[in-house]
Order: sequence, then C-alpha cells, then structure tokens
Amino acid sequence: MLAFKERVINLVKKVPYGKVTTYGTLATLSGVPRGARLVGGILHYTNEKTPLPWHRVINREGYLSINCMDHPKQLQKALLEQEGVVVSPAFMVDLTIYGWFGESK
Repeated sequence: MLAFKERVINLVKKVPYGKVTTYGTLATLSGVPRGARLVGGILHYTNEKTPLPWHRVINREGYLSINCMDHPKQLQKALLEQEGVVVSPAFMVDLTIYGWFGESK
C-alpha cells in the first residue's frame, strides 16, 4: 500500500488541465479525510523535487489560499488562467464549473 504522501502526489498528477481540486478532496481520496493541511505541506515541500501541477489545488471554498512567497497566489492565478480557468480578482474559482473531485476521465 502506498504511503499517504505518495497517494497525494499521484492524485495531484491526475487533476486534469483546466480543472481544480481542493486540499480536502485530495486528503479524502488519499485515505485521510481530515488531512487537508497535510496535503498543503506535501505540495509545498515536494514541489521542488517533483514537478506537480500544484496550482490546481485550492481551498474548499474555491479560494486561492496559498501563502507561500516562493509561489504567490498571483502566480497561481496566472497559471490557472493560462489553462482557461476563470479566477476572480478576489482569487476565487467557481468549483461547480472547474472542480475535479476524483471522477475518472
């Protein structure tokens, strides 16, 4: 059985281009339903070693909640907009339109 970190990494790689998912969704699909903060840590510390589409992961309310100076929310917004995701000036994404919750492609 894969460790939680490996399951999260594998799921992040599956988030389709032009879609977003939430930290909580990744935690739940990885077997730790209350592990959203752990997912954020994995994305933060794994990104430098393993290229991941980290920009496709947002909070449960559709807000770009990243607080990292190395990857500011303005960068996340720009990367999502390059994929056709509409991000409001308040850094919000409509999860009913752009959300991915683990359904198969």
